[in-house]
Amino acid sequence: MGQNDLTKGPIGKSILVFLLPLLASTLIQQLYNTVDLIFVGKFCGTKATAAIGASSLIITCFIGFFNGMAVGTNVVAAFIYGKQDKKGLKNIIQTVFIFGLLGGLTLTVIGIYFTPIFLRYMNTPDSILDIAVKYLRIYTLSIISVVIYNLLCGILRAIGDSKSPMIFQMFGGIVNVVADFIFIVILKKGVEGAAIATLLSQTLTAILTIICFYRRTEDPKLSFIFSIFDKKIFKRILIVGIPAGVQSIVITLSNIIIQSQINSFGVDAIAAFTAYFKVELILYLPIIVLGQALVSFVGQNYGANKYDRINKGVKCSIITSAAITAVIGILMMINSDIIFSIFTSNREVMKYGKNIVSITFPFYFLYAILECLSSKIRGRGISVPPMVITVFSFCGVRIILLIALLRKYNSISSIAATYPISWLFAVMLTFMYSYYAFSKDSKEAVC
Repeated sequence: MGQNDLTKGPIGKSILVFLLPLLASTLIQQLYNTVDLIFVGKFCGTKATAAIGASSLIITCFIGFFNGMAVGTNVVAAFIYGKQDKKGLKNIIQTVFIFGLLGGLTLTVIGIYFTPIFLRYMNTPDSILDIAVKYLRIYTLSIISVVIYNLLCGILRAIGDSKSPMIFQMFGGIVNVVADFIFIVILKKGVEGAAIATLLSQTLTAILTIICFYRRTEDPKLSFIFSIFDKKIFKRILIVGIPAGVQSIVITLSNIIIQSQINSFGVDAIAAFTAYFKVELILYLPIIVLGQALVSFVGQNYGANKYDRINKGVKCSIITSAAITAVIGILMMINSDIIFSIFTSNREVMKYGKNIVSITFPFYFLYAILECLSSKIRGRGISVPPMVITVFSFCGVRIILLIALLRKYNSISSIAATYPISWLFAVMLTFMYSYYAFSKDSKEAVC
């Protein structure tokens, strides 16, 4: 494993070298579901595509808390690495692995049992309910692998290793594509085949990550000694991870409310938003990955007491990411017909999708600014203010807007318009907090 010390060297180059493999691994991981959707859309029809779309937010909600815990793991581990605390590195891997096993197993049991209840609550149409239940129950079996992989990779990112996750995801991606072809095209298993393919690929990546840590010759090294559980480190992870996890869950719950409104417009609208969220990944993933890289960058430099380096890195990231996102968003908006044709041949679905893109993509640069500012705050071990701001903007403001706009203009455009407006609210509030909290670069983090 190649570790990258983010406290030294040119700032832009350090972030870029760390970010590119991380982006590649994240893209491959997200492509699992996208490839599933392409196979299902081409070989199984619109109802099958809508069934996957109706399930996706529930899956996000299941693993959202543990993705927040992965943020906490990243922040604490980066701080420990920046301080060169060898004992802390030794204990954090054992603590995180045990927590991931127990947490992932709990989510799997909950998911299998409550799947029909969750889908009915979201107003999932009866015509796709049975298909969605089958897909979600099989997919749920992969949650324990997703949780373990994300938590352990939080440690890898913290110590500057973004190449290993990329390699693991490459193997997983190959397995996913091959399994999709076998189970969907050859064996005609439909959405069940897509879920099985994801289960196999995610399980492989989790196993490879575990082997990677087990075979390390230096800390953090994994050993299957379950008596080693550092309560102090775990508490520090919880302090950062719980607000991030709660934020993810609450936002997803608000998205479920929005999804229930989308569902009321029928199968074509569901399929359009499902395809849109996959198209959106081209913009969304690089932003999220940059945020992950910044958390590691800020965490290491905060541990090394290099505050000026933190500010320069964040400023550089904001300017670059906002500019690139704006350009790519406009290009994708212009070519939206071609892009949506990858996922569906239904003209009505493509029409809906193009309408959504024209409203959200021109303003996506706001999300890039928001993620950079929030990552600066989280990287210093402060996660409650970003949680409050994001929940207020993405839940409170967005849902109020949704109700008001749908009451006056009952259309898909009204739903799409709530996204850029809520981004703007979040950016303004996060900027104000960041400016006043860190104007003197004082040590205010919990780590």
